[in-house]
Amino acid sequence: MTQPRLDMRAISKTFGPVRALSEVSLQAHAGEVHALMGENGAGKSTLMKILSGAYTPDPGGEIVIDGAPLQTGNPKVSKAVGIAVIYQELSLSPNLTVAENVFLGNERARRGIVDRAAMRRETQPILDRLGVGFGPDTRVSKLSLGERQMVEIARALSTSARIIVMDEPTTSLSVRETEKLFGVIAGLKAEGIAVIYISHRMDEIYRLSDRCSVLRDGSYVGTLARDELSAETLVSMMVGRDVSSFYKKDHVPHEGARDVVMAVDGMSDGRLVQDCSFEVHRGEVLGMAGLVGSGRTELARLIYGADPASSGRVLLEGRDVTPKSPRAALEAGIVYLTEDRKSLGLFLDMTIDDNINMCVMEEDAGPMGMRRFAQAAKRSARAFADLGIKAPSPRITVGSLSGGNQQKVLLARLLEAQPKVIILDEPTRGVDVGAKSEIYRLIDSLAQNGLAVVMISSELPEIIGVADRVLVVRDGRIAGTLAAGASTPVTQEAIMNLATGSDARRATADKDSEEEKTT
Repeated sequence: MTQPRLDMRAISKTFGPVRALSEVSLQAHAGEVHALMGENGAGKSTLMKILSGAYTPDPGGEIVIDGAPLQTGNPKVSKAVGIAVIYQELSLSPNLTVAENVFLGNERARRGIVDRAAMRRETQPILDRLGVGFGPDTRVSKLSLGERQMVEIARALSTSARIIVMDEPTTSLSVRETEKLFGVIAGLKAEGIAVIYISHRMDEIYRLSDRCSVLRDGSYVGTLARDELSAETLVSMMVGRDVSSFYKKDHVPHEGARDVVMAVDGMSDGRLVQDCSFEVHRGEVLGMAGLVGSGRTELARLIYGADPASSGRVLLEGRDVTPKSPRAALEAGIVYLTEDRKSLGLFLDMTIDDNINMCVMEEDAGPMGMRRFAQAAKRSARAFADLGIKAPSPRITVGSLSGGNQQKVLLARLLEAQPKVIILDEPTRGVDVGAKSEIYRLIDSLAQNGLAVVMISSELPEIIGVADRVLVVRDGRIAGTLAAGASTPVTQEAIMNLATGSDARRATADKDSEEEKTT
């Protein structure tokens, strides 16, 4: 084995009485994509912040870059030796141009004046190398999230980075942008750059990584080669327990005689969503699959009254309740968990307690409009117990929680409204594997308690593992429905055939072939 590009040896870190890392070791070689996995709180971010120089490790450990010891605790030194970290929350300035962002903090100057022409000249070859469709003078505010990700990579390449860390880079990217990113990563690998790739998405790990290391509770668990990777092994290493029941389904799947709770009839928005009709039954988990941009979220927002419908209606237990607003949907018994919890779901600067009680706060109004806090405290305590929210106190801000716990807080708020139908839009996006397992159990429990659950997800194993039936949306229409035990079983291939339209193309081809034989 050649000398590793990166060799982190026995790295530890304590914050007061809390030991965040305990003698963690990690190696990455030139031209290697090394995945780093672990639940939230496992120590991945702390380890990478030590590598970047943002944190100083405890005495006793060592970091070696291409055989030379690294002076730790100094971001400038880490940057100078070729270490670049691209965080999940991008650190770009939208009001500046691409070139100005690429050289931010490292501006080119001539006679004491910023040389923008030089920065443009140096940025263009990097953008050409990445194959992007924008130039050095483009303002970052006009770029998509995927294009902004490329600006971050361009910034790393401008410093002649030898090691690039990517932290959950595809969280907010479309399928097309994700494919573009994967192509760029392959190019970086071919150039001999070591890429450390942090992600919770198994399919990305299988596709990209040469090796994968796992952390748990601040400790190193082990490293697997590409041919050793499997979902069962990785999840077991991350959570420290058997994962045979990862997708838990104790509720009784839908049967034909069970009550229809919600019926959507001919729902359209006059733009993308066209004439969509379906039913969801009491105690059923109905999955909704489809490609990004197929209209799944748009359909959910029409049902919830967040966007105006041009035609169609929503029936709840046989009664027309077609909502004109989210408030009307809430009062009718329909709630919606948004795919963008940080921007559209949670109040990040408010407490857990206030977030949980937001939909029912008026029930706590006392004389003179003064709020009575005792009942709100009881609701929060119940949510902590029932949903397994992990936080030191309900009085801390939601923004300080992990993604999984934020999702549980948002779910707790919706359940306080005592809904009959709950629509979950990408409920496990941006949460770790352990939290995913807990959310699956919560969904199963909701179905057991008689709720009708509609779950939108882009992760096909998740849809297949959790849902009783799968509704597939394509180009704003319902392309088909799949159910286990039916003539068309629920498989990833069956879902993708409907989602991409290959089933229709195959049927047309078969028909043409039959006609040719006849003639």
